[in-house]
Amino acid sequence: MNDTMCPFCRSKKEEASHLFFDCPKTQPLWWESLSWTKTMGAFSANPRQHFMQQLIGINGGKQYSRWKCWWVALTWSIWQHRNRTVFLNEPFNGSKLLEDAVFLVWPWLRELEKDFVEPYNYWSSNLPVAFCI
Repeated sequence: MNDTMCPFCRSKKEEASHLFFDCPKTQPLWWESLSWTKTMGAFSANPRQHFMQQLIGINGGKQYSRWKCWWVALTWSIWQHRNRTVFLNEPFNGSKLLEDAVFLVWPWLRELEKDFVEPYNYWSSNLPVAFCI
């Protein structure tokens, strides 16, 4: 590809650390997600460190498991959104990106947690409760 600029913000070179964690278009999605777990902190730009860092303040159990699934769902959704922006010329839509990640993580949790029975509409509209169990 000839264009190496971030397809979302168009202000920096597209690198994994920027695209997923430091872009002014995607970073607010991480801050929103952290508000669900009532944790705070700075973000590492290194993808592996970012993943590990986010698990430090979480006390294990379901919250830990759900956050790991969420991290994968959000990064995957960012990648998918990036590809639609680059190859289909779709504009950035943070709300849609977040909705896609929420829709992706819900069936994963239903499979991973035997007692997970919340209907999607209830669960997706109560994410702070869903991630602070």
